[in-house]
Amino acid sequence: MSRTSEQRQGAWAEQRVLRLLSARGWQLLDRNWRCRWGELDLVMAKTGRLLLVEVKARRRPGPDGGGRGALGVHKRLRLERAWLCWVAAHPHWGETPVEQVAALVPLPPARKPVLWIRMGG
Repeated sequence: MSRTSEQRQGAWAEQRVLRLLSARGWQLLDRNWRCRWGELDLVMAKTGRLLLVEVKARRRPGPDGGGRGALGVHKRLRLERAWLCWVAAHPHWGETPVEQVAALVPLPPARKPVLWIRMGG
């Protein structure tokens, strides 16, 4: 089954974010982890900490603020539910502090940096 252009762009953006975080010492635990409540794009670990990353790829800034509009209450609730499901499946990480961020990734030909938004945690 071939992937759509949107799926390829999303995968490219996730790979860009993964490379940036790996260069900063973060290790990938899960990518595109799914449960009935939603999907977690990237779950990363670094000594004594977890990082939950929601990746949003955009060709250009638009009415949703380059991806900010996609981070509303409904999306945050889905992420929280999926996160609780992930922790239930990985109980040994249950007491580890977690930070939740969104990575807004400009797609080529834009050469702008990734914009990081703290979402909670």
